Amino acid sequence: MATINRTANAVWNGNLKSGDGRIDTTSGILKQTPYSFTTRFEDSPGTNPEELLAASHAACYSMAFALTLSNKGYQPASIDTRPVCTLESQADGSFKITKIHLETKGQVPDMNAETFQQIAQEAEAVCVISNALRQGVEIELDASLA
Repeated sequence: MATINRTANAVWNGNLKSGDGRIDTTSGILKQTPYSFTTRFEDSPGTNPEELLAASHAACYSMAFALTLSNKGYQPASIDTRPVCTLESQADGSFKITKIHLETKGQVPDMNAETFQQIAQEAEAVCVISNALRQGVEIELDASLA
């Protein structure tokens, strides 16, 4: 049984509305990538947690779909997945991710639409990110004051 750990780092400076932050990933694909109140709740350049979650979900689902298709004897030419992550304000003033809508299109030779739909559902059921969101994952927190 293999265990794989992936890491990222986010630093935030200042208060919520006027502060800002930077995100880095160990792989270096994100390096000092800006995020802020305005990149999350408005349309300023930079990223935000919901966009990053959607990107993770798109990548994971596309890979799960490719695997599921291959396991059933199909060789996909391409899979294009676009999740829409919905963040809604709640009555108590907090925010909650209420839905992720996956849209996927595939080019799969010798496949009909009904089979495509069936295998798409099977892939969603084994997608690691879908399952983490659906079932929840254990979260551990170590906090220390600097």
